[in-house]
Amino acid sequence: MKKRGMLVALAGSILLASSALLLGGKASTPPAKEILWPTKGWATASPASVGLDEQVLLRLDKDMASGKYSQMMDSFAVFRCGKKVFERTYAHDYTKIYGKEAGERGPLNARLIGRYNYFDAYWHPYYHGTDLHSMQSVSKTVTSIIIGAAIQRGDFKAGLDTPILKYFDLAKVKNVDDRKRRITLRDLLTMTPGLEWHEEDVPYDDPRSDSSLMEATDDWVQYVIDKPMAAEPGKVWNYSSGATELLAYIFQKETGQDIDDYGQKYLFAPLGIRHEWKRTYLGLVDTEGGLYLNGSDLAKIGYLYLQDGVWDGRRIVSSEWVKESVTPRYQTDESPFMYGFKWWLAKLPNSPEYVWTCRGFGGQNLQVFPKEGLIVTFTAWDILPNSTGKEPDPSDFLPAVKSKTCGGVAR
Repeated sequence: MKKRGMLVALAGSILLASSALLLGGKASTPPAKEILWPTKGWATASPASVGLDEQVLLRLDKDMASGKYSQMMDSFAVFRCGKKVFERTYAHDYTKIYGKEAGERGPLNARLIGRYNYFDAYWHPYYHGTDLHSMQSVSKTVTSIIIGAAIQRGDFKAGLDTPILKYFDLAKVKNVDDRKRRITLRDLLTMTPGLEWHEEDVPYDDPRSDSSLMEATDDWVQYVIDKPMAAEPGKVWNYSSGATELLAYIFQKETGQDIDDYGQKYLFAPLGIRHEWKRTYLGLVDTEGGLYLNGSDLAKIGYLYLQDGVWDGRRIVSSEWVKESVTPRYQTDESPFMYGFKWWLAKLPNSPEYVWTCRGFGGQNLQVFPKEGLIVTFTAWDILPNSTGKEPDPSDFLPAVKSKTCGGVAR
């Protein structure tokens, strides 16, 4: 849903508490060929044992707790060598913080009640009082991975250059022209379908936002596919939550299976990931922003890609899909970032390296450093228009790295 990134809110009283602890232990770095699989939970170790500087991580924790990045930071965790080496959580009373907004109709609360009231503490940021945190647009990346898994297994047979209108009754689609007929699955994966869509060029809570307008309707897919064309498919990158929602519909048409059910069987269960996934008012999986995970399970997504799509001897997605997904294809509207198959690729300063990132509205983030074998996750819930904070940059975490990567697949 909507823009990624972190928007700092100063609304209400904040109960901020560092409630998690630095994870210790004297476990040494595993041999280069030994790979730990955190299916049943991450092994823990001290930062020093995996070549990280604890003092740098403590300074980052202090910055996050103080509100340097966000006054609504919820969690921060660091993983390396198959181990969790640092974790913090920060408590907030979201019922109080967003209580006023929860009862006021607006772009983030079109129906006042239910799963698409983004100020309702029963739904956001935590799912019904659990530790499962709203991932928002990180859902888009996970959607891409599930499609990759279905292709790997032969259940999704259509090629990426398949025109998407083959899945629709053209008599029921508006604004059909030659350009719309040329939109392919690849274009949906890369945010280049060419449909007229306003999400990044208007404020996220603006009533003109197509993402908000889509979420206020019953039939999200119809809303998206009816949009007129604004550009030739495959030529212009334009961030669109609607493009990813079309993939939920197409996945069901192509495979005959629900994408959440499929993901549970072939991605979430093999990796030991607990999750919840919201659905639209017509029951379609909300692939553009409805996923809930905790930070430790979010890190498993990054670890899967560090291991080239293999998990504990089982191939989840092909090596080719991993490579294609994190290949920079299009320049985004934010200069440090390129875009792959639903992955944001951040170019590090003075380096050829790209950091693989997933980003979600309110401050959800997975950062994967392939050269360093490092994974960072953080979550937050900054969703008011007067937010003034900034999203932690991948380069903020690099000073913690004091040795070469260990374990995993050499790249």
